[in-house]
Amino acid sequence: MSIQGKNNTGVRRLLCFLAKAPAEPAIAGNGKMMLESTAGGAISIGTAVLDHAVREGLARPVGGIVGITDTGRAFLRRVDGGADAYAAQHRLETLAAPHNRHGAVRRNEAESPLALLRRRRDSSGVPLISEAAFKAGEQLRNDYTLGNFMPPLGANWSAVGCGTSHRSGNGTLEITDAALAARQRVERALDAVGPELSGVLVDICCFLKGLETVERERQWPVRSAKLILKTALAALDRHYCPPSPARRTARIIHWGTADYRPRLAR
Repeated sequence: MSIQGKNNTGVRRLLCFLAKAPAEPAIAGNGKMMLESTAGGAISIGTAVLDHAVREGLARPVGGIVGITDTGRAFLRRVDGGADAYAAQHRLETLAAPHNRHGAVRRNEAESPLALLRRRRDSSGVPLISEAAFKAGEQLRNDYTLGNFMPPLGANWSAVGCGTSHRSGNGTLEITDAALAARQRVERALDAVGPELSGVLVDICCFLKGLETVERERQWPVRSAKLILKTALAALDRHYCPPSPARRTARIIHWGTADYRPRLAR
């Protein structure tokens, strides 16, 4: 049996420990190694398991400190993904708070490019997009989905066998009041942003295209989509949350000399 087969459980245990924080190794003897971390405490692991994790690129020692790699995090998601393991390695799932009797809902944070940009930070530690910009983009995405802008990917079997038609007299699909209102909100939002910036919002927020894909399709310079997206999200946020009217600037009522003093009413 290979090392990977014998120590698959040990590798998972090691990576779960390193996912909390990097650790400092110390030889314990008898083929064992102690890893100490300020966030996760300490763990005893076989040296063969650690060597295998490093050799496979799941963990990386840097300056005497061992940390998990992106490949290792994908490995954990794949191991814990069950029947959908290989799709799970590309997800970033969280449990949303329960809103009804059905309990918590599992949500993929990596589905939306905006969610990934919100988690990433620049060299100064500031998120690439603000929380207000993220909420504006998600609101546009929700209205776009609710308005049924996306074309159907399969046949509509809901009308088969029920003797009813989902088409109106003029041959167009019926649309609910909620969907119609959502379409109107999307149209107003895109009109407020303008034709120069609305396209990138639809591509990234609604069609969930990555920045590199948008740059390639629109033949933009490399790393330019992020700047254009931030500008578009700022305009979208102003539409959804317009600033309060600015206080009027003081007007000059009359001219006066340097020694002029106004009279105060008693």
